[in-house]
Amino acid sequence: MKGVVLAGGLGSRLFPLTKITNKHLLPVYDKPMIYYPIQTLINAGIEDIMIVTGGNFAGHFLQLLGNGKDFGLKDLNYTYQEGEGGIADALRLVEHFADDEPVCVVLGDNIIENSIRGAADDYRKQGGGAKILVKKVHDPQRFGVPEIDEDKVLNIVEKPAEPKSDYAVIGIYFFDNTVFDIIRTLKPSARGELEITDVNNHYIDRGEMTWAELDGWWTDAGTFESLRHASNLVAQTGANKK
Repeated sequence: MKGVVLAGGLGSRLFPLTKITNKHLLPVYDKPMIYYPIQTLINAGIEDIMIVTGGNFAGHFLQLLGNGKDFGLKDLNYTYQEGEGGIADALRLVEHFADDEPVCVVLGDNIIENSIRGAADDYRKQGGGAKILVKKVHDPQRFGVPEIDEDKVLNIVEKPAEPKSDYAVIGIYFFDNTVFDIIRTLKPSARGELEITDVNNHYIDRGEMTWAELDGWWTDAGTFESLRHASNLVAQTGANKK
């Protein structure tokens, strides 16, 4: 399985900080934000990793990360997303890199307390389809919300006014290599983006989606409030524990 960190976008909710660098290079406590999703993949036993970035500061990633030796990696791969076409649009850029293998996709501003190694191993045994990770939150209307019936995911609704559960789909996904065929069928949403929720619902419609609840805390870091919250969580409890 290969790993993908999606770290593009303009980070407009963090202006003016993101006028001078990419959002994913801002500090979360004592490390750049991008360090956390990379370590998430490594802790899951994934060391063949591609960073998808974009905007005016893509070169900053190479300056910071180089070939990944600080993480014990042999190398790191990079690709560039033009514009802001959404998560699924960014994911389509890694088709050649995936080379028919499954992928674990981590959004570059998602930070977790513990390892996802168990979920990754379960997905390896699953042998295809997709897997999402979910977490109970107090404000599910801000996220993609799954409707779950025991071991089945029935549907995912993006930012529903009346959520059918208090779970949020977090920004870590497992997909087999048919994900790229699905992306080619997508139409842009009202936001003008190719939505990852639409990808997930394709797998659900095919009966090929599983789910697991994340152990430990999870947060994104895409706003000033969540960036502060993430820094506090890392300072208090640490992140990426094995």
